[in-house]
Amino acid sequence: MYRLEQETPADWWEVESLYDLCFAPGRTALSSYRLRDGVPPVAALCALLRDADGTLAAAIRYWPIEVAQNDVLLLGPVAVHPTRQGEGLGALLMTETLKEARVIGWERVMLVGDAPYYRRFGFRKLEDVVMPPPTNPERVLGLALVAGAWTGVAGPVTKARGA
Repeated sequence: MYRLEQETPADWWEVESLYDLCFAPGRTALSSYRLRDGVPPVAALCALLRDADGTLAAAIRYWPIEVAQNDVLLLGPVAVHPTRQGEGLGALLMTETLKEARVIGWERVMLVGDAPYYRRFGFRKLEDVVMPPPTNPERVLGLALVAGAWTGVAGPVTKARGA
């Protein structure tokens, strides 16, 4: 049994350790991290799954970004501890946090990831949205949380205003 919790500032380094364990050492050099640098995450959507003993099993974070002055959520990273993979924890975090994003008024979300995995959540390739290099354009995916939210939204991805 797992407990879904909102991430708190006290969880930050524990979550960072999970990301270090799950991703390559150069993860912070990726273009997604440049968009996050100096920008606070969307705290209401940053979530954790802990087991009955309180051990961190999975985590997800979201960040505000913009595409052509349109507010967009940048999903990621999402990670599941290697000993817990295959239990559906990543899917649970995705489903619950995307539902909450709709509730609190976000219209669109994007990520950089594998289309075959994220397609089941409704993500599709964004043809006219350009992540900073060296991002592979085939991995730039979006989901409309409100019908038509991506219609006409095109251009470069930038940090959120005020960041």
